[in-house]
Amino acid sequence: MRFLETGLAGAWLIEPEPAEDERGLFARTYCERELAGRGIRARFVQCSTSFNRRANTLRGMHYQAEPAAEEKIVRCTRGAIHDVIADLRAGSPTRLKWFAAELTADNRRALYVPRGFAHGFKTLADASEIFYQISEFYDPALARGVRWNDPALGIRWPGGEPILSERDRGYPDIAA
Repeated sequence: MRFLETGLAGAWLIEPEPAEDERGLFARTYCERELAGRGIRARFVQCSTSFNRRANTLRGMHYQAEPAAEEKIVRCTRGAIHDVIADLRAGSPTRLKWFAAELTADNRRALYVPRGFAHGFKTLADASEIFYQISEFYDPALARGVRWNDPALGIRWPGGEPILSERDRGYPDIAA
């Protein structure tokens, strides 16, 4: 696996290094030892999937509060997404900075989302599916979010008007 800098402290874009032949390919997508070499020591206790029928579906920006703040590895297994993370950690040198990457079924990239970051994505293709490895069990009482178009973040989303849930539309701005 190759780890690419995102410019956000502790966050990584992960590319598999496939071994290819006439049959296809084989690539490692998770290795505890390689992650630990980058300071990632999360134990992933839950996996989830998100299926999105239409392009321009936007989900985010989500996070889970302490004491169950999450680390995630996010991968697009079907279709394509514009995946975004934003650093919400108090005292972080990259607080309120964001990073985006195109994750597709074809490029097989993944994004490591550290604890204290908000995460969201916008689908670039119909029938996009996303796979999550998550370090904490979901606790609805600790589920939080910030507005996807909060000016304090200034995230640049591609495409037209997003398809949003009422919950995502109603998240507050960050108290900067």
